[in-house]
Amino acid sequence: MKNFSSYKKLDILDGTEILFARNHTVDFPKHTHDTFNIALVINQTFYSRLDSKFLQAPIGTLCITNPDEVHKTPCDKNTGNTFITFYIAPDILTRLNRGISVFFKDKVIYNPILFSSFYSIAQNIENETYDAETALLHALKQLVANYAVEIDFKNSSLNLFQEFINGESFDKFSLEKTARNFGMDKFKFLRLFKQETGLTPNTFVTLKRIASAKKELLKNENLLDVAVSSGFYDASHLTREFKKYTGVTPGIYREA
Repeated sequence: MKNFSSYKKLDILDGTEILFARNHTVDFPKHTHDTFNIALVINQTFYSRLDSKFLQAPIGTLCITNPDEVHKTPCDKNTGNTFITFYIAPDILTRLNRGISVFFKDKVIYNPILFSSFYSIAQNIENETYDAETALLHALKQLVANYAVEIDFKNSSLNLFQEFINGESFDKFSLEKTARNFGMDKFKFLRLFKQETGLTPNTFVTLKRIASAKKELLKNENLLDVAVSSGFYDASHLTREFKKYTGVTPGIYREA
């Protein structure tokens, strides 16, 4: 079966989440996360494009992206890619690194022992007798100790744009109005925004709307209400965009 994905939200380590993607043939477009992404490559070479870099992660390796790092993932169109991705809150790795911010310069890591540790955690996550938190902490400690470097990934020019758009309501975002508030036409704003963030303003806002929808899905059963309150036109619009960027539908995410 192609494009079969499942999702798991854990009540440990500031809400760790795991995506299980099997035979995934649909590309993930340019996007960012506010978490560290640790992908375990199960079958097929895992490709990831970051700015001008094109990464190839063979089977049995870990492929890592840092928070707010723009990336896209093209998938094999014939058999699809199978991978498991852990989404880890930055604060967790900072604490494991003695309070110092963490950055992974090496994106593709070949370490069979570490790979096996993360894989075992993913496979045993439903086992009530399994201490997933201790096992995950141990694996993350090893990852940080051996591969992390102390670099702050954020920059002030990026934050200028983000803070402004974060102040916009999801259902009233206007490219023209936003550009005017910066004293420029929309074409110049588009060019500068993409230059600083790696994303178009519309993609940036869509990702923020998806983040809002994730929170709403945990407390609201009505998908239309979730869609409208998060800035989408309707439930189908939410479902289409949500699956495009997360790999699963809103319903699967809510039940995880």
